[in-house]
Amino acid sequence: TLHFQLKFVQVFVDSLKLKMSYDRAITVFSPDGHLFQVEYAQEAVRKGTTAIGVRGKTCVVIAVERLSAAKLQDTRTVRKICALDSRISIAFAGLTADARVLVNKARVECQSHRLTVEDAPTVEYITRYIAQTKQKYTQSNGRRPFGVSTLLAGYDPDGTPQLYQTEPSGNFSAWKANAVGGPRTKTAREFLEQKYSDDIVETERGTLKLALRALLEVAQSGAKNVELAVIRESGMELLGNDNIKDIVKEIEEEKEQEAED
Repeated sequence: TLHFQLKFVQVFVDSLKLKMSYDRAITVFSPDGHLFQVEYAQEAVRKGTTAIGVRGKTCVVIAVERLSAAKLQDTRTVRKICALDSRISIAFAGLTADARVLVNKARVECQSHRLTVEDAPTVEYITRYIAQTKQKYTQSNGRRPFGVSTLLAGYDPDGTPQLYQTEPSGNFSAWKANAVGGPRTKTAREFLEQKYSDDIVETERGTLKLALRALLEVAQSGAKNVELAVIRESGMELLGNDNIKDIVKEIEEEKEQEAED
């Protein structure tokens, strides 16, 4: 029995050493097809705060939970929603420093596109650029993947609203509504799947309420640390605290009505 136990321990230690060897190399697949560093980057996203995006008929709405700011900290310097171009914005979940690098690269690419093509980039174009940048960092030595998932929202030059997601692996996809980041992303996504309908997103107010309500389902600090942005064809507007409080009040009244019914 002792011999069997020692053999089992030895096998376990050997398998652990093998895993750790694949664990450290970004460019090497494990025998079962994993890139562990990419999976760890996705874990960094799950440890971040949640970002919600909803594409409406007349706008795209992004709602993001911020970390609580310190008492003496200027909250204007803590932003999780940024403008990339006049009609394209980005929200992120994960490592803020990594996101800042991607945002700067994407802004330069937007300006480069305007200079070269003499036209504004589409949301898909800049999404592809960010996804390609992320993918490059999973396939070369001396680097690590970006620990960030992003939601890109905006309008194409032809006036079509768009919402895209990118992942640390470099994968990207288009969505009607989606949630990224945080430990309860699945809960937020399921809520969106249940509540989303063409009638609700027909109006800007309905789209705003759906996005904010989905975020409040999973936000740890309630409406206190929420950023809310509306991207219209004319550009992005960040809503102030008073506007957010008004929408939260409407949501609470609707919940009370639903409970009574």
